[in-house]
Amino acid sequence: MTANAFKHARSSLMATTVAAPADFVWPAVGEFNWALDWFDAELATGPSRDLPALRILGDAAEDVSFAEMTARSNQIANGLRARGIRRGDRVLLMLGNIAPLWETMLAAMKLGAVVIPSTLLLTSEDLVERVARARIGTLIVPASETAKFASVNSAVRRICTGDPPVGWMSFDELRDASATFIPDTVTRADDPMLLYFTSGTTSRPKMVLHSHRSYPVGHLATMYWIGARPGETHLAIGAPGWAGHTFMAFFGPWNAGATIMVLNQPKFDAQALLDTLVEQKVTSFFAPPTVWRMLLQEDLSRWPVMLREAVAAGEPLNAEVVQQVRRAWGLTVRDGWGQTELTVQIANAPSQEVAAGTLGRTLPGCRVVVLDDNGQEAEEGELAVSMTPRPPGLMLGYLQEDGSLRAIEGDYYRTGDAVHRDPDGVFTYIGRVDDVFKSSDYRISPFELESVLIEHEAVVEAAVVPSPDQLRLSVPKAYIVLAAGHAPDRETALSIFRHIRSRLASYKRVRRITFGELPKTASGKIRRVELRLAEAARFNDPMPRDEFQEDDFPELR
Repeated sequence: MTANAFKHARSSLMATTVAAPADFVWPAVGEFNWALDWFDAELATGPSRDLPALRILGDAAEDVSFAEMTARSNQIANGLRARGIRRGDRVLLMLGNIAPLWETMLAAMKLGAVVIPSTLLLTSEDLVERVARARIGTLIVPASETAKFASVNSAVRRICTGDPPVGWMSFDELRDASATFIPDTVTRADDPMLLYFTSGTTSRPKMVLHSHRSYPVGHLATMYWIGARPGETHLAIGAPGWAGHTFMAFFGPWNAGATIMVLNQPKFDAQALLDTLVEQKVTSFFAPPTVWRMLLQEDLSRWPVMLREAVAAGEPLNAEVVQQVRRAWGLTVRDGWGQTELTVQIANAPSQEVAAGTLGRTLPGCRVVVLDDNGQEAEEGELAVSMTPRPPGLMLGYLQEDGSLRAIEGDYYRTGDAVHRDPDGVFTYIGRVDDVFKSSDYRISPFELESVLIEHEAVVEAAVVPSPDQLRLSVPKAYIVLAAGHAPDRETALSIFRHIRSRLASYKRVRRITFGELPKTASGKIRRVELRLAEAARFNDPMPRDEFQEDDFPELR
């Protein structure tokens, strides 16, 4: 009956496109296996069975129907089980956007194995550490990446796509197994299913453990937010190995019964992506803010897209991006907020009025608050999620080095993000709690300043951090990536300083500028902690050679 509860909750969200149903309740699921009870039982057997579940364009192009995906994942599940993989075993899955990625995700769910999605960008040192920390017993990777695992314990099973080197088994051998799968026992909703390493923007990556409840059920809210519809095409831009890929290119669209489309490009090509949106008649589209900013280097009005919905996540979406897309396409890109630890809780929902630059409102069934430094509810402070009742999309907890689980305790799960909530319930992002700083005793939001900076035509990306100052304690400094055609010189810096002066109060103004690339995690998030440490180390250097300071421009006095 728990599968029926899931379907009922899904139907209540799919039935509305204007406002969240006031009476929405999360489904109570006790025994639940999304791969068996939803994907196989509904998508692969109903009217959608012959529709494409997955459509890969570019490199490794392939179409796989829902029915074919079920048969293939059954073969992989049986093949893995025949090689000793059991319920609870941990499998590192490090593949690009190729069909075996989706097949293995479903297969592992059916087996009850725990998948550790991993990016292809990880180094040998990263992988050796992760295999040991997470106690991984099986590797599934491309043949081109197998050398990275030379120092991994030889007892770990090794499976690869492509031509296997010595000591590795071919992934294709798994396909020799039966296309009919019979589970060994029932799956409990709170059984572990996914283990993620966080992106590590401020510290060593944590190990986040999710269940058969938290992502499959929690991502009903993601389905509602992205606006995907049954039988339509949802294109998602993102690299496997991160939670965002599972949000946008797995559970979100497949909860809706939509086709997942991915475009593999050896090197990002904005025009080719825009051509694909038009030629494939894509109706819903996800891209992180960095991609949206790159798309805006083109004249979007040249591409008559058929998009009904467009969303962004991963980092906050600046108002300028929203406004430019709206002018070109008459379409509003809708931001949303979630974490590796927690499915989407806040978003600009379909057909709601969107204030550009805001995260939106609380999604159906979600209960979030803003807490001040004393733990009291406030308009501005740290975003927190009520634990009464426990959110279905919340992780089981953080896996520790000794194999124990550190669960969330207390009345709230505190997210580490600072936000403002207005009287209408609209949230605006301020920054990570660790990123917000003081200058002359004023509280500075890096995101607010970065949003103003990218309004300047020369600025593609920016990161603002505190730069030590003997008088003001610290002043805002911007690290800036320039658009093509703009030189990293005094003239450009002066133009940016003038723009800042016209848009920000004096206490908020960026006082120092450095041009160059931004340090990022493998998932593309800016590592502001690295920039903060660099600034602290340069405290005794009054004028770094690569820095422009506002005080050195007589024209601004």
